[in-house]
Amino acid sequence: MSQTPDILLEARQLNLTRRHKTVLSDISLKLERGRIMTLIGPNGCGKSTLIKVLLGLEQADSGEVIRARGLHIGYMPQKLSLDQRMPLTVEGFLRLARNASRHDIAHWLQRLGIEALAPLSVHDLSGGEWQRVLLVRALLMKPDVLVLDEPVQGVDVQGQMELYRLIPQLRSELNCAVLMVSHDLHLVMAATDEVVCLNGHVCCSGHPDQVSISPAYLQLFGARPARNSAIAHYTHHHDHAHCNHDHTHTGGQNG
Repeated sequence: MSQTPDILLEARQLNLTRRHKTVLSDISLKLERGRIMTLIGPNGCGKSTLIKVLLGLEQADSGEVIRARGLHIGYMPQKLSLDQRMPLTVEGFLRLARNASRHDIAHWLQRLGIEALAPLSVHDLSGGEWQRVLLVRALLMKPDVLVLDEPVQGVDVQGQMELYRLIPQLRSELNCAVLMVSHDLHLVMAATDEVVCLNGHVCCSGHPDQVSISPAYLQLFGARPARNSAIAHYTHHHDHAHCNHDHTHTGGQNG
C-alpha cells in the first residue's frame, strides 16, 4: 500500500491578468516533500510571477494556494541588489536572516565551500559567489521548501554544473522539496524529478525525459542542441521508482 505523499505546496486553478494581458491561466500543481520541481519556459511566460504568487508575495485574481501548516520556505530570488554605500560583510549580511545563528552560518558557508568569503564585503563578490551567498541565506531558513529563482544567473559554466549537482544533495540532507525556475530544460534536467513547462498556462508537465520530447515543449524551444553539451549530456537511469504521477501532461493552448 503506497504512502500518502506529503504535499507541502499546492496551487489550484490560479489566474492572473495584468494590464489586460493574461499572465497566469488556470495553473494547478502540487509539490511534495523530497521532490525537485522545475518551472521552465521562455522569458515573460509567468515563471517568476507564479513563484511570487505561491510565496504569497503577489495575489492571484482567482484560484487558491494551499501551504502545509507551519511551512518553512527558503527563497533565493533571481536578483537582490544592495545599496553600494552600505558597508556589509558576507557574514553580516547572513546574520540579517531571521533566527540565523553563527553556528548555522558557519556550517552552510563550509558546506558550500565559501567559508573564506565570510569577512569579505558583499560588494566585492563575483556573480557566482553572490549566488552561493544567497543560497546560504535561503538554507538558513531551515526550509521545508527551497525556492530557487534562476539560481545560476551570472554563474560560469563550471559553477552551473556544480550548483546543479549540489541541489539534489541539499534536498536529501534537508528532506525538503525544491521548486526551481529556469528558462532551459537542458540545463536542469539531471537535477530535477518533475518539469512544468509554462507559457502563461501549463503546456506540459512530467519527468524531464518525457517533457523534452513533448510536442508542446518542442514548439516552444525547438529541437535545438543545448547551449552547453557538458551540462546537457544526461541519460536518466531507471535505478529508482517513479511516483505514479510521473507522466507527461499536455495542456490546452489557451492563455
